[in-house]
Amino acid sequence: MDLKTDKRDDVVVLAISGSLDALSAPELADTISAQLGAGSVKLVADLAQLDYTSSAGLRVLLNGVKAARQKGGDLRLAAVQPNVKKVLDLSGFMSIMKSFPDVAAAVASYA
Repeated sequence: MDLKTDKRDDVVVLAISGSLDALSAPELADTISAQLGAGSVKLVADLAQLDYTSSAGLRVLLNGVKAARQKGGDLRLAAVQPNVKKVLDLSGFMSIMKSFPDVAAAVASYA
């Protein structure tokens, strides 16, 4: 997994690429926690380059959205690829998390 962060106004975009699994999930969890701890509660997970997520990755996303919402923010998904969307659909995550076709739409949804 490769993880890049980018701030757009008051929204932090987390660009996640590759595979999100048990080995890489802790890095994402730490990054989300650090952003929330720094007061950045409006988060977007850019999944345009994410090829695969395991249950460990799903757990990090779920914990992230819960933590962000407790602080008055949210973690929203952008550009979810079909194979990852299938996993999110099967696990019921698409009914919990807000998803947008691209990063611009997800960032704009906070306005």
